[in-house]
Amino acid sequence: MEQLYQKFETLLQSTTTNFKRYLYTEIAWNSRMVGIIGGRGVGKTTMLLQYIKENLDTKKALYVSADDMYFVDHTLYELTSDFYKSNGEYLFIDEIHKYPDWSRELKNSYDSFPNLKIIFTGSSILDILKGYADLSRRALIYQLQGLSFREYLKMVHGFDFEPYSLDQIIQNKVKIEGLEHPLPYFKEYLKQGYYPFGTENEINIRLSQIILQTLETDIPQFANLNVGTSRKLKRLLSIIAESVPFKPNFSKISELLGVSRNSLDDYFSYMEKAGLIGQLRTETGGIRGLGKVDKVYIDNTNIIFNLVGDKSNLGNIRETFFFNQMRLKNEVISASKADFVINDYTFEIGGKNKNQSQIEKDGKSFIIKDDIEFGYQNVIPLWAFGFNY
Repeated sequence: MEQLYQKFETLLQSTTTNFKRYLYTEIAWNSRMVGIIGGRGVGKTTMLLQYIKENLDTKKALYVSADDMYFVDHTLYELTSDFYKSNGEYLFIDEIHKYPDWSRELKNSYDSFPNLKIIFTGSSILDILKGYADLSRRALIYQLQGLSFREYLKMVHGFDFEPYSLDQIIQNKVKIEGLEHPLPYFKEYLKQGYYPFGTENEINIRLSQIILQTLETDIPQFANLNVGTSRKLKRLLSIIAESVPFKPNFSKISELLGVSRNSLDDYFSYMEKAGLIGQLRTETGGIRGLGKVDKVYIDNTNIIFNLVGDKSNLGNIRETFFFNQMRLKNEVISASKADFVINDYTFEIGGKNKNQSQIEKDGKSFIIKDDIEFGYQNVIPLWAFGFNY
C-alpha cells in the first residue's frame, strides 16, 4: 500500500489542471460507483488525477492502475478492504479491464463497503461492456470521446471558446474572437488533434499501437477470435479508410475477406464498440438507432490519416469529421437526398464550391462547406461543427 501511495503522489504532482475535458463537469463524482470508458489516449487518467488534485484530501483518496505489480500478490477486493479500513473514501482504479474478473470484485466491494466511492476507467470498451452486467444497478457509466476541435484549440493553442448548441451553429452564431483564420488550425486538427497526445512527435507511432492493440488483442480476446481473423479486421479497416465514403456491400466484402455474412456483421459490431469505426444508420419504422447500416466511417480523421495518409479521400475526411463531432450530443442518421439528418435538419457536406442542388429550400436544409472561414444564410463552415462539445 505504501508504494501505491508513493506512485499516486508522484503522478499527482506532475498533473496540470489548466485544461479539462468536456466530461469533467458532467460526471457525478460523488456517486458510489462511477465508470468512465473511452478509447486509449483520450484523457481518462488525467481527468481522474485532476479531480483528486482539485477536490479531495489525498489522505482519503487513492489512485491505482489495475496493471500495477501490487496485484500480482493482492486482489482488488483486498485493496478496497484495506483502503476502507484506513478511512479511505475515494478509490480511483485506472484501466480496470486489465484485472481479471474485475466486475465481480467491484460488485463485492460495492456491496461490502457502503461508504466507499469507487471510480474506475477502462480503455477496452468491449471488456467493460461484457462486465457491466454485474454492475448494471450499481455503476453510472460515462463514455469519453476524443478532443473536439474547440477543445483542441484550447489545449494546444490557448484559444478559450465556449461550446455551442446545434441550433446556434446552424444560425452561424459561433464566435471566435482572437482567431482570425481558423482553417490552418482545422487542418492540423484533422491530422493530429483528436487525441490529447497529438501534440507529441510520436503521434503516429502511438496511434498505430492503439489500433494494433485493439485489433490484435481487445477484439480477439472479447470474441474468442484467432490471429487470422485479426488480419482480416485490419484489411477491413483499411478498406473503410480508403473509401469515398464506405457503403457496405456485404456480399462483395464477404467474398474478398473469405468470411460469412454473419461473421462480417459481427466484425463491424466489434470494431464499432471498440471505437475504431462508426456506423451511420437509416431511420426505420420511426425508431432511430435501429435502422440498417447505410454508411460506415472510421471513428475519427486522425485514424484515417494514420492508416492511409495522403490516399485519404477528402469527401470521406469531411463526412467523418461531421459524424464524429455531432454524434456525441445528437442523434445522427443518414439522409436520402443529402448526407446526414439530425432532428428535422438535413446536411449536405462538401467543399467551397458545393452548390445547393441536392437540398430542399425549406429553411431546414444546410450546405456544410470545407475551406470557408465564415458562413452565411444556410451555408455553414465545416469547422464550426467542432464546437458542439
